[in-house]
Amino acid sequence: MKPESSLPPVPARGASRGAFVLIPPQKIPWAAKVVVSVFFSVMFPIYWHTYGLTNFLWFCDAALLLTVAGLWLESPLLISMCAVGILIPQGLWLADFGSNLVGFRLLGLTSYMFDPQLPLFTRGLSLFHGWLPLLLIWLLGRLGYDQRALSAWTCLATGLVLVCYFFTPPAGAPLTDPNIPLNLNYVYGFNDQHPQTWINQNLYVVGWLGVLWLAAFLPTHLALRRLFPAAPAPL
Repeated sequence: MKPESSLPPVPARGASRGAFVLIPPQKIPWAAKVVVSVFFSVMFPIYWHTYGLTNFLWFCDAALLLTVAGLWLESPLLISMCAVGILIPQGLWLADFGSNLVGFRLLGLTSYMFDPQLPLFTRGLSLFHGWLPLLLIWLLGRLGYDQRALSAWTCLATGLVLVCYFFTPPAGAPLTDPNIPLNLNYVYGFNDQHPQTWINQNLYVVGWLGVLWLAAFLPTHLALRRLFPAAPAPL
């Protein structure tokens, strides 16, 4: 691909005679933008009806929403943020889903995918956990990696965790609708039946954010920084 500086100047609409601007080429095909947007437009109302709006506080669902925005804006920052936040967690999701397919319970992350109480179509929509990481990697190859992603995603993840902790049902909460998510982003531990009891709950939330940063966000950032070219600096 030729660098932008080698592209021929294109007259700008409405510019004075003799004025030229460089119009950068489209980096993401329209087909990709439309397909992902159509998927999200189908998934969003079904998830809202089935699980409620708080379900979109999950890191993976928030990342899908940001990915749709990043596709249309062709934003390296938004795409890079999503990659930093979910590539490792979604890898665990895929491993757990695969183990459940062969009859072995690994982590319990995907038990809902085998719940006959949920419509098959609704469960099928959750397969985006499998293709979204691949989409993000492909987009990084086209847009480059924005190194501001680590700090940006860290801020977003911290906000999501605090909202989940203070404003959504904890693990073990009695719910009138069993599909309403609780213990979002595992802010009360890894057992949805009751909160963790290892340490003070407030300390656990702070420690959980630290674990996520050290075990997921930072390693992904370091890997992506090496594997992909740096995104162009914003104007």
